[in-house]
Amino acid sequence: MAYAINTPEGTRDRLFAECRERRQVQTALTTLFQRRSYAEVSTPEVEFYDLFLQSGNPMPQESMLKIIDRSGKIMVMRPDCTTPIARVAATKLKAVPLPQRLYYDQTVFRSGQEHKGGSSEIAQCGVELIGAAGRKADLEMVAMAVDALRACGLRQFHIELGHVGFFRDLAGRMDMPAEAMEQMRVLIEGKNFAALGDMLEPYAGQSASTALRRLSRLFGGAEVLDEAERLTGGSSALTYLRKLYTELAQAGYGAYIRFDMGLVHQIDYYTGVVFRGYVEGAGDAVLSGGRYDRLVEAFGRRAPATGFAVDVDAVAGCLPSREPPRVKFLVHFGGGELSRALKAVDEHAVGTCELSPCENLDETERLAREKGAGAVLVLEKGTERVVQL
Repeated sequence: MAYAINTPEGTRDRLFAECRERRQVQTALTTLFQRRSYAEVSTPEVEFYDLFLQSGNPMPQESMLKIIDRSGKIMVMRPDCTTPIARVAATKLKAVPLPQRLYYDQTVFRSGQEHKGGSSEIAQCGVELIGAAGRKADLEMVAMAVDALRACGLRQFHIELGHVGFFRDLAGRMDMPAEAMEQMRVLIEGKNFAALGDMLEPYAGQSASTALRRLSRLFGGAEVLDEAERLTGGSSALTYLRKLYTELAQAGYGAYIRFDMGLVHQIDYYTGVVFRGYVEGAGDAVLSGGRYDRLVEAFGRRAPATGFAVDVDAVAGCLPSREPPRVKFLVHFGGGELSRALKAVDEHAVGTCELSPCENLDETERLAREKGAGAVLVLEKGTERVVQL
């Protein structure tokens, strides 16, 4: 019995249309990034595990694909693009003035839960705005996120905004052990309404309990900010989100913006506005990002930063399917006719004409029929004729 060689768990082969659609998304995104003055950087696919420990990256260590090098050091396949770029900005680009606008088109590698069907290889295109703090930088990044999904050809999508300061303020009012606080974060992020209610039951008498219980349901349009304000009495985070929304709406982005006050997981990584992009037809977010003002400082350079990443394959999977180009002609050419044959192929629309490798015309005609082509272009001894099939 022959041994079947398959791809490793979490990986797969991509053929024909999938490759075209992936490249279409990558080209649309990188063209936009370049037009907005972002410069490309590329980091190694393998990094030291200590890099992510030093950065305080919240990614669980069990989700990283590890390798042991010859000296015994633990390496990881790049699980995230932002942390290595923060390292580059703090070291290789230390002499370059801030702010720095950087973009990447790379693959990240993550070990998903066994038998869950997730991908271990994730193609990402993203941007990092390093060295810019405040409202204008956040406006640029959210607007760029909208424009990125529009550039890919998507129409039915929205960006959900949140702010880690909102949860942090509420959590600061609670007398709760750290373990319970982390459990609460996960339940709010996962919108596990019933479990969150049960978990908060022993804390019902505390001032922020009611608001925290509602937090996982606080998502939708601008009215969410009004409800959040009624529940909490207001906060600087809510005021800031209102200002952002007002300016985004004035610039024509309002129809794409929603709010989710329950964006709280990995809160230690982010320091301000956080956001995710959702597309009709995708089961999860296709874009995620936010402000992370302490990450670059972990590598020795104080610089506020914000950015986002787009899941290329997830976006490509939401694009309307297009018919692949169909071969219409085969070119049969004789001795000394290679140059003319290649020119003939190049003059036709991409994918509609190809050279025949056959030595005689009968074989070329048989091949053309197998491919569904309607004709053969014959180039011999300086002459040209078309054989219709």
